[in-house]
Amino acid sequence: MPLKRRPFSVFTLSFLDVMCCGFGAVVLMFMILQHEAIVQEQVQQVDLSAEVTALQAQIAAVQTEIHAAQNNSASIDQRIAALITESASARALLAQTRAQLKPGQAPVVTSRDIDALRMALKKLDSEKQLVLSQLNEQSRDVRQFMGQGNREYLTGIRTGGKRVLILLDNSSSMLDESIVNVLRKKNMDTATKQRSEKWRQALDTVDWITARLQPGTEYQLYTFSGSARPVVPGSEGRWLAVDNATLFNQAVLSLKATVPEGGSNLARALQVVGQLNPRPDNVFLITDGLPTMGLQPPSGRKVSGERRNELFTEALRQIPQPAPPINVVLLPLEGDPMAAWAYWSVAMYTRGAFLTPAYDWP
Repeated sequence: MPLKRRPFSVFTLSFLDVMCCGFGAVVLMFMILQHEAIVQEQVQQVDLSAEVTALQAQIAAVQTEIHAAQNNSASIDQRIAALITESASARALLAQTRAQLKPGQAPVVTSRDIDALRMALKKLDSEKQLVLSQLNEQSRDVRQFMGQGNREYLTGIRTGGKRVLILLDNSSSMLDESIVNVLRKKNMDTATKQRSEKWRQALDTVDWITARLQPGTEYQLYTFSGSARPVVPGSEGRWLAVDNATLFNQAVLSLKATVPEGGSNLARALQVVGQLNPRPDNVFLITDGLPTMGLQPPSGRKVSGERRNELFTEALRQIPQPAPPINVVLLPLEGDPMAAWAYWSVAMYTRGAFLTPAYDWP
């Protein structure tokens, strides 16, 4: 008896498996795409109103200062114009009096009148010079520094203060950001070392800072490698006046004749903060990594990463309390991953600023 053939149906078990797998794949894709949309939507809804409000407040404060400076400048201009008008009136009156005299007639002027006129003219001249000096102080800095191009950078560094201390690291690592190139340039001539891009950037940073010091500020400029030395010989432990423009410019320009060499002794550099009397109210530290030397002579030629951290901790103990704001400008150096975190913590602890500049700053 022939077997009865089973009737064909499209709804077999295999077909249903295929359909379920396809439906499951569609559901999975839908869930993945929907999740990505939710994440993107959450990222786009970040509230930046607080930052915008803070920036608007800073802009308003700067605009207020600009308006005040403009009003003050206008007032000074009016005083100058009044002095010029008064001087012109006095000269015109004197010329008129002389014209009214008859030929051969002697002017009826006593010596007392002449002395009074001289005193008045001298007083007018002194007032004019005072107004001009005030105008110059408001419109010009003691030093000027112009970077390359028209770049502007937001650094957060406060360059003000009555007593400003600048500490510049001139150890051999300031020759280059690569350890191999540092070792290579250490054996080159002095002119090649002074032309190193990293060292030139450090010098330009000092130029940028000093160009923003206002008249009446006191400053001190130190370099440090194995020890800390003032740039102006014989000025250890005392402040110099920015108003002495000749000495101020010479101090900055003399840095261009220095050559990076030796190790980095941060402890000796930070000891200067406590040696100055009175103490600084703003400090700028320009360096490129953790120190390689401490208060005690090194026991060997190689310094491990752990030892450099210990030397850094030793250096921090030299900062007097209460600590002034320490603004750190950290230049690049390979093989020193902990330097950025260490110096950032110092800047935050002392309420200073921390900056790792671009290659073309300032």
